[in-house]
Amino acid sequence: MSIMKLLYFPNNKLRMKAKYIKNINNDIKLLGKNMLKTMYFYNGIGLAATQLGINKRIIVIDISINKNNPIILINPEIIKFNKLKIKSKEGCLSIPLKQKYSILRYKKIKIKAKNLMNENFELEISNLLSFCVQHEIDHLNGILFIDYLSNLKFQRIYDKMYKLNKKIIFLKKHNYIK
Repeated sequence: MSIMKLLYFPNNKLRMKAKYIKNINNDIKLLGKNMLKTMYFYNGIGLAATQLGINKRIIVIDISINKNNPIILINPEIIKFNKLKIKSKEGCLSIPLKQKYSILRYKKIKIKAKNLMNENFELEISNLLSFCVQHEIDHLNGILFIDYLSNLKFQRIYDKMYKLNKKIIFLKKHNYIK
């Protein structure tokens, strides 16, 4: 298993809409394991394949305190949601600098997906797990949580990330980092 390279906003690949996975083969199983390892390495609670530049509908999540309860969802879809939305304080591995913003999310949803054994299942989830699944499904659809913010907040984040990316390019060009 290996740690994969994350994409950072404003990389356009984060806007791609992921394709459904037809075959759950050994490559998909390895991808799921590598995504978990990558998520844990970056201290996240969720990760979508599109954040790695991979155009497949697979997400990994682990909201447990000890990071010992991983969930891998293949082709996840929200099939039911309650009308109640509450604020979710969110950040994103693809938008570093520890930026967190309040986003309105459905408190409770029902999803359908496949697991690595190619079994279909449905799950009713709420609160943090619900928010995390909604966030990661958004990634699969090319949507970032900052898209829900005001234009001013969005522009501020864009400007910060643009400056950060310029610094990284400079440091790489002059061999300060790889």
